[in-house]
Amino acid sequence: MQQDWNAYTAEQHAIWRTLFKRQSGVLVNRACEEFLDGLKGLGVAADGIPDFRRLNDTLGRATRWSIVAVPGLVPDEVFFEHLANRRFPSTCFIRRADQLDYLQEPDVFHDIFGHVPMLMNPIFADYMQAYGQGGLKALRLGALHHLARLYWYTVEFGLIQGKDGPRIYGSGIVSSKGESIYCLESPKPNRIVFELMRVMRTDYKIDDYQTTYFVIRDFQQLFDATRPDFTPYYAKLKAMPDIAPAAIEAGDTVLDRGAA
Repeated sequence: MQQDWNAYTAEQHAIWRTLFKRQSGVLVNRACEEFLDGLKGLGVAADGIPDFRRLNDTLGRATRWSIVAVPGLVPDEVFFEHLANRRFPSTCFIRRADQLDYLQEPDVFHDIFGHVPMLMNPIFADYMQAYGQGGLKALRLGALHHLARLYWYTVEFGLIQGKDGPRIYGSGIVSSKGESIYCLESPKPNRIVFELMRVMRTDYKIDDYQTTYFVIRDFQQLFDATRPDFTPYYAKLKAMPDIAPAAIEAGDTVLDRGAA
């Protein structure tokens, strides 16, 4: 579908400005440098909902990715096909003024502010393409529930080790004021060093802040984890029990909790 940028109202642009200004402040010293660099490089700003056509000019030059407008959540096969071909599907609607802090489904702020800046990073951009290719295979093998956990705990709710401790790169966090603070500073959640099989065994929560976050060393580690053929991994996972979202397992490397 077409974004139809000219159809956005002044009120809708004002909601974007409110969300952008709020998150830009919250993410100082919380988001990773790669996200902040991507946001700046894209030219996404507080003046209003971006025009996908303008973003695509910049994104295409940087990493050969593009944004395609979709009406909402799309079927798994369509979603993976887009990613595998370096296209990111984004919704066009924006939340109402009374939904600033919580929305059940992704809107244009979550998709564009949350996801697209990381696609300016060449390594993460390659990871997302590899994930799309892996998703098509997982569908054929009946293993999507395992692969979905990888997306959830990296693309949506991932942390990366920074010079001064974990920093945020996951879109579900960077687009949420409350979780941006909670994930780094609350003593409640586990922060566990990333290990692929551990992640794909771990259930997740969709209606509350996460009880566990996985912390990668760098984006090269994340990309390297997706390079092997996952087929033997899926065979092993069938014989292994799932892990509850808040559980800590023997062998986990748990990082220090937040201060308050």
